[in-house]
Amino acid sequence: MSATTTEESLGTRIEQALRHRFSERSAAAERYGSEFVGLWRAAEEHALGGKLIRPRLLLDLAHALAPAPLTADETHSAIDVAAHVELLHFAFLLHDDVIDGDLMRRRRPNLIGTLVAERPAGPTEPALHWARSSAILLGDLLLSSAVLGFARASVSPEARERLLGLLEQTIFETVAGEHADVALSDGIIAPDLRTILSTSAYKTSTYSFVLPLRAAAVLTGSSDATEQRLALIGLHLGLAYQLQDDLLSVFGDPDEHGKDPFSDLREGKETAIIAYARMTSHWDGIELHFGRPDLSPADGADARERLRECGSEAFVRGLVQEHLDAADAALFEAEADALLPAAAGRALRTLASRVGGRSR
Repeated sequence: MSATTTEESLGTRIEQALRHRFSERSAAAERYGSEFVGLWRAAEEHALGGKLIRPRLLLDLAHALAPAPLTADETHSAIDVAAHVELLHFAFLLHDDVIDGDLMRRRRPNLIGTLVAERPAGPTEPALHWARSSAILLGDLLLSSAVLGFARASVSPEARERLLGLLEQTIFETVAGEHADVALSDGIIAPDLRTILSTSAYKTSTYSFVLPLRAAAVLTGSSDATEQRLALIGLHLGLAYQLQDDLLSVFGDPDEHGKDPFSDLREGKETAIIAYARMTSHWDGIELHFGRPDLSPADGADARERLRECGSEAFVRGLVQEHLDAADAALFEAEADALLPAAAGRALRTLASRVGGRSR
C-alpha cells in the first residue's frame, strides 16, 4: 500500500463507490415511481456505514500480493470489484432477513423493519408482505448488480473469466449453505456437528473470506496455486469467525456486540454450541429453554450457565483455536512454497489475530 493510499482513504473510496452505485439506481428508479425510488434510498442508508470487512480484506490483500505498488487504474479496478463484493453481502443479508422473519439487525430496524415503519397503518400483514417482497426483489437486483460488476471490471479477459467463475461458485455454495441452515432450523436434517460446520463453511466462509482472498489473487495476477492456498486459509478463518460469532451471541457482552444475548436460544439456532450440548447429560435442562420465542432473561441466563457447565463454551473456543491454527499452518506452508510474499503473510496474520480477539 502506497504512502498516499491509507487504510482510511481506501475505506472512504469504497463507500464512495457504493454510494455512486446507489445514486445511479435511485436516479434510474425515478421513472418507475416514488415507492421504487424510496426503496433504493432506504437500501443505501442500510448498506452504507458498516465495517466493510469483505471489501477491505480484498483490498488489503491485493496491495500485499501485488509484486509492485498498484497503479491508480489497478487500485480503481480493485475498489470497484470490492464494492460489488459488498453489494453481494447486502443482497444475502436481505434474503436472510426474509427467511428468518427478522425486522431488526443489531438492535435497529433492518430494511424490512424500516419499510414497515414508514407505512401509515403500521405493521399490518399487507405492510409486512410488501416490505418482505421489497427485500427479496432488491436482493435479486443487487445479486445481478454484483454479477454485472464483476463482468464489467477493467481487467484482462483471463482475469474476468476467473472472477466470474469465482463469483458463480461463491453464490452457488452460499445458497447451498443457507438452504442447509434452514433445513437445520426446521428439523429437516439432523443437527450433528459435522453438518453444522459444513453449513457454516458454505454460508459464511465462502463469501466472507474465501471470495475476497481469491479475488485479490486474481486481480494481482497470482497463480492458481496461490489462489487455492488462499481459499484454504479463508475457509479456516471463516469458520473461526462464525464459531466466534456464535460464542459472542450466547456468552459475549451485549453492550459490546450489540445483539440480543438470547436471540440464538429463542430462535432455536443450531450451532456447534448446541450440537455439543446435545451430547451431554445437561441437554434435558437446556432443551427446556431452546427454541422458545417467549424466553425470559432469567431463563436465558439459566440456559447460558448450563451451556457453560456442560462444556459447550470451552469446546467451541477450542474449535475456534483449531481453525486459527489450521489457517496459520496453511499460511506457513504457502510461504515455504513461495506462494505468498511476506507482506501477504503479515496481512493474513493480522486478520487472524482480529478474528481470534473479537469482542463484537
